[in-house]
Amino acid sequence: MDPLTLDELDRQLVHALQVDGRAPFSRIAAVLGASDRTIARRYRRLRAAGALRVVGLPDAAALGHVDWLVRMRCSPDSAMPVAAALARRADTSWVQLVSGGTEITCITRTRSQSADGELLLQKLPRTPRITVLSAHCILRGVAGLHGWPGRTAALSADQIAALRQPPAGPDAPEASDPDGPEVAGSAAPRAAAVPPPTAADNGLLAALAKDGRASLTALAAATGWSETTVRRRLDELDRGTVLYFDVEIEPHLFGYTAEAMMWLTVAPATLTATTRALATHPQIAYAAATTGPANVSASVICRDLNELYEYIAGDIGSLPGVTSVETAPVVRRVKGGGTLLIP
Repeated sequence: MDPLTLDELDRQLVHALQVDGRAPFSRIAAVLGASDRTIARRYRRLRAAGALRVVGLPDAAALGHVDWLVRMRCSPDSAMPVAAALARRADTSWVQLVSGGTEITCITRTRSQSADGELLLQKLPRTPRITVLSAHCILRGVAGLHGWPGRTAALSADQIAALRQPPAGPDAPEASDPDGPEVAGSAAPRAAAVPPPTAADNGLLAALAKDGRASLTALAAATGWSETTVRRRLDELDRGTVLYFDVEIEPHLFGYTAEAMMWLTVAPATLTATTRALATHPQIAYAAATTGPANVSASVICRDLNELYEYIAGDIGSLPGVTSVETAPVVRRVKGGGTLLIP
């Protein structure tokens, strides 16, 4: 099988990982009606090809952090070096080249709006080849918060519910996978209080940002903790809504070849109604309300440019509160999810 094509079982696996990024292969296999080894082999094939990655990321609001959407326009010959410099930073994510490679967009996280936020632009790369630079505070995610619908449409409601079932009993461990170390992180007893994240969690968060399915053995090596401590802390961070898991996979594997950034200017009185409507659009991978002249930013994924046109003219054009639209095709994604460590 071509490593860069997805069949129905691959699509179900991707959806299952979006439901629970650290679900053992044994549980996924039972829900999908396949063998443990088949599911493990499918995952490792896609992972090795660079087509699929599960990442564990800290939630900005839970840490008191603030996310900013940054736009940079620069000369074509400097766009890739600047994007690569941004990608190396621990506080940036979703670094993309758009508009034919003359513009960079990314998400930059600061520890607070008042302190780091005021100095944000001074911390970003400075070169005369960057002609325009702006930063817009992300006020609220409004769509695509549970994954792009294109990768989350392969499972039934019963299968999703089965994947979300906790282990049998409060202290029951998750089953290990047959082809590798255990990756489960939710078997510790449920306690009432959740210790807040501290700098001691940085090793764990950094490791999960690289591989959300890293084994307990690997995470113990990254943190210097015991596997029991790693398991307990994963459970605590998950229960405290500090940590969430996301799936990174290229849309073209699902047959979607037109990806674009879109900036909408929406009348304030209709902002809530407009964002609620966007949340129902399957073309929206993610959307957020932001500060700035264009007060809604969205990542749009369509099958081709013709469908993108129809979406802009039809679905977006029919929203009464939208007064203007700016669209920029995504040329290349340089970095996906990232993380900001805790001071």
